[in-house]
Amino acid sequence: MFRVNPISTPACPPDFSGLWIPLITPFADGGVDHAALARLTAHLAATGIRGFVVCGSTGEAAALSKEEQLACLRTVAEHAAGLPLVMGVSGCHLPDTRDWVRRLNLPDSPALAGLLVAAPHYVRPAQPGICHWFNELADASAAPLIVYDIPYRTGAVMARDTLLALAAHPNIRAVKDCGGDAGKTLALIGDGRLQVLAGEDLQIFSTVAQGGAGAIAASAHVHTRRFVALLAALASGDLERARAGWLPLVPMVQALFAEPNPGPLKALLAMQGWCTGDLRLPMTAASDAAVRCLWASSDAVATA
Repeated sequence: MFRVNPISTPACPPDFSGLWIPLITPFADGGVDHAALARLTAHLAATGIRGFVVCGSTGEAAALSKEEQLACLRTVAEHAAGLPLVMGVSGCHLPDTRDWVRRLNLPDSPALAGLLVAAPHYVRPAQPGICHWFNELADASAAPLIVYDIPYRTGAVMARDTLLALAAHPNIRAVKDCGGDAGKTLALIGDGRLQVLAGEDLQIFSTVAQGGAGAIAASAHVHTRRFVALLAALASGDLERARAGWLPLVPMVQALFAEPNPGPLKALLAMQGWCTGDLRLPMTAASDAAVRCLWASSDAVATA
């Protein structure tokens, strides 16, 4: 079920702790708005975050060509003030996905701290097939992998034993946890070999308070410094300060995910002047009711 090619373990293991922003991809006139992406990246880089995830699900990567994805990565790299970058990777055809992983590791691509890799979508493989998928991609990559456990997008449920088996691979270092299984989350935290990053924004507090390493949180595009302070308080064990910072954020987080991400988030960022609210079909704009609720909840955070 599990095979490890001889890959040397790095002298300084990669660290994916802290707050990572899975960047939106701004659009204008049908194309990627690189000027808006550059402004947003530079703004967020100064807020104390750990780094960026480029072309994840929040970045609408499924609607981007490979050339557009590389162009986005280059724009972010130019304006990230040296912060580490993680690139999202998904697919369902192993040879093509492996080739793409190798392409992202070439010297002419911006340096990557890691790859955020989802299970193969649509095909719904058995657990040995999922293991084979991640083993092959980890073998092919110079950058370490973060396993993206998100069954409601891929259709592939990753069992606890599968994730624990993958943890033995020296080039698989973390998991973005959107699996919806609290027992699995705690088992991974207890095992300790993978850094567990909250991927569902409403689970940031509980995951990190129980020993998770951090979060990849789309909500943190907004009121970013408050999210940074939240994770710092949790890391220091100051639960009283963490609760005081977290509870005002909860209504906004709920509003951001009341309709499919990143529709509400882009609408809010557009109102703040960072980008247009454009999405690529079949993604559609957030409803007026959702936007009104979101604006009110974000404003409440600002005055809390």
